[in-house]
Order: sequence, then C-alpha cells, then structure tokens
Amino acid sequence: MRTYTIHERPDPAADRIDRAEALVFVKDGFSWTAALFAPIWLIVHRLWWPLLGYVLLSIALQLPQHLFDFDQRWLALAGLAVNLMVGFEADTLRRWGLERRGWHTVGTVSGKTAAECERRFFDAWLPSQPILATGARSQAPEVGSRWGIGSLLGARS
Repeated sequence: MRTYTIHERPDPAADRIDRAEALVFVKDGFSWTAALFAPIWLIVHRLWWPLLGYVLLSIALQLPQHLFDFDQRWLALAGLAVNLMVGFEADTLRRWGLERRGWHTVGTVSGKTAAECERRFFDAWLPSQPILATGARSQAPEVGSRWGIGSLLGARS
C-alpha cells in the first residue's frame, strides 16, 4: 500500500486544471535514490539546509580518521548510516522543504499504485474545486478522511 501527501504552490493558478497539474505528490516511505545518492538528491530537491547538515556531518565523521587514526571500516559504516538516515527521512525532508517555500498540504491519499492514488485524489478533489478560483487560495476538502482511519472505524463524512 502506498501513501502520498499532496502539496500545492503558494500562488496557485486560477484554473483548476492548471492547479491540478502543478500539484506535487510526495511518497511516504524509504527512498533508495536518496540513500544511494544523498548529496545529489538533496541538491535536486533544493534542500539546502539538510545538504549543509549532511556535508558538516560528513566532515565531522572524517575528522577522527585524521586526528586519532580510526579504522576506516568504522567510518565507512558511519557514512552508510548517515545515507540510510537520509533515505528513511527523504519524504519528511521534502515535505519540510516544500513547507519552507510556502507550499501547503492539500491532502493525503493511499492506494496500491501511484496511478490509483492519483485517480482517487482527483476523483475527490476536482469536483469540489471551482472551474476558475476567484480568491488567491481556495479551501481543499479533507481528502484523506475518505480513505483514512475514520472510514475504517465507521465515521461518516
């Protein structure tokens, strides 16, 4: 089962189709790309503060090698642990970066495939949106409640 959070720009377009095309789906879960290529992944997603933290932590892990002549295998294991941490927290870092740039969360959705998640989200979101928005930012429905824990417990929407 896949879970995504959906994020919208701080200045959404007036047309709902243009707004829908600009939405960003962030997958929840481990990211192999972020774990294997952490610095490149951080640069691609414009996560400058986490990149700075990654670089400083990498430098801090190399200092004991030069100062105390640590075994290189322990330092490699520590570097692997840092990359795994980036892989596990990639979705959180990406959401944080979007939030810092002013994006807001529109909803969450779960499904078996990415296509099913998109279909479910847009089936619930598009009918509730005006064809042309009159305000700068319209309110989004609670999309996650339709497929969330509330539906399993028998809550009515």
